[in-house]
Amino acid sequence: MTDRRLMLVHAHPDDETIGSGATMAKYAAEGAGVVLVTCTLGEEGEIIPPEPAHLAADRDDTLGKHRIGELAAACKALGVADHRFLGGPGRWRDSGMMGAASNDRDIAFWQADLDEAAGELVKIIREVRPQVLVTYDENGFYGHPDHIQAHRVSWRAFELAADPAFGEGEPWRIAKFYFTAVPTSVMRGAEEAMRESETGFLIEVVDDLPFGCADQDVTTEIDARAHLGDKLDAMRAHATQISVDAPWFALSNNVGQQAFGVEHFVLHAGVRGPAGPGAPLEMGGLGEPYDREDDLFAGID
Repeated sequence: MTDRRLMLVHAHPDDETIGSGATMAKYAAEGAGVVLVTCTLGEEGEIIPPEPAHLAADRDDTLGKHRIGELAAACKALGVADHRFLGGPGRWRDSGMMGAASNDRDIAFWQADLDEAAGELVKIIREVRPQVLVTYDENGFYGHPDHIQAHRVSWRAFELAADPAFGEGEPWRIAKFYFTAVPTSVMRGAEEAMRESETGFLIEVVDDLPFGCADQDVTTEIDARAHLGDKLDAMRAHATQISVDAPWFALSNNVGQQAFGVEHFVLHAGVRGPAGPGAPLEMGGLGEPYDREDDLFAGID
């Protein structure tokens, strides 16, 4: 298929790199149109290095502006030229973790009117006309209110973009709607590898983590290992939020995670395409029947 167009909707700067950075770099390098929509500036993020600590929300409250630059550098590392903030930079503010007082601010993304926010995304969808949209599942991958809201807004926009009675512009029907995912088996493999490594990060205990999906739920596996270096460079660009000790990284809790070059997705809407040729041994393939797509555009004419 020619003229492939992929849109990804993420909650904060750095989410795009952690969850889908290698995939973004792969498709961008192949000439597909890759559009990133970020819903907030990440103003409530916890800062790791001591030098920029004054940017924090409880001090200068200028972290969001700083993270615009970090995101631009990350997108450059991934080869992604088209990046938008939903409604414009700062239209909705980072809500903070679930239960925080910052959830209740009028400007918090968690408080955004669903149709208003979805309407802003519909404008971009009708302009870009992507065949594929990627965001989080109903739990926002791990329960952050902005991730949950990004899911709600994306799904509502998916519906409204095809409705000729809604808004302005030519209606557009997205062919496939995906969630980001990490299979629990992959997470367990990373935990075991970390225990054998010499990284200074804390060891993640998979059973204690609020995310991970069953292997059988994964529909799509993208082998973007050739672009893992780009993903790691993009992580380094998010210097206030991510520490990198390749192939490991950590957020402010210093709990190590593996930066994956193989990324997984769950098809939520649209017709599942044909399976790929089979997982190579390096990806856990042992010759068993293989039914996962190896392309987000699989089955789209």
